Amino acid sequence: MKIGVISDTHSNPIPPQVLEAFKKVDLIIHGGDFCDQKTIDALASLKELKGVWGNMDPTEIRSQYPAKLIFLCGGYTIGVFHGEGNGAKVLPRVIQEFHKDKVDVVIFGHSHQAVNEVINGVLYFNPGSPNDTISASCCTYGILDFSSKGVKGKIIKL
Repeated sequence: MKIGVISDTHSNPIPPQVLEAFKKVDLIIHGGDFCDQKTIDALASLKELKGVWGNMDPTEIRSQYPAKLIFLCGGYTIGVFHGEGNGAKVLPRVIQEFHKDKVDVVIFGHSHQAVNEVINGVLYFNPGSPNDTISASCCTYGILDFSSKGVKGKIIKL
């Protein structure tokens, strides 16, 4: 099973390379800060879409998505939370958010900086932003590959 992971799109157009790649995945997860319905519709037209709202998402999006999501997928438990506070300190905040939950993978966003790191047996995965040309060092998205051997994350630079 493959999952396409994206976050922090902020109403900006999703690059064609990302849309093409997401046609080949089984599920898409958005880590928050969609910022508009158009982005949701574009992603949902490709595959099933799961996600959470981020700090910049308006009420209309917050009514469609939770702040935190935990679900089973391919025999693994996935947690999703946008993140909050200082972007440079988002990973410790996300770890704290899930410290009582039994999860295999945590997907988050907020910082616009890609993270693909296993900490205490949990894969923490931030796909970065596919279209932030101001605060991110580069534009990125992610793919998670699930197999009987585990979950592997891949950050893809645009």
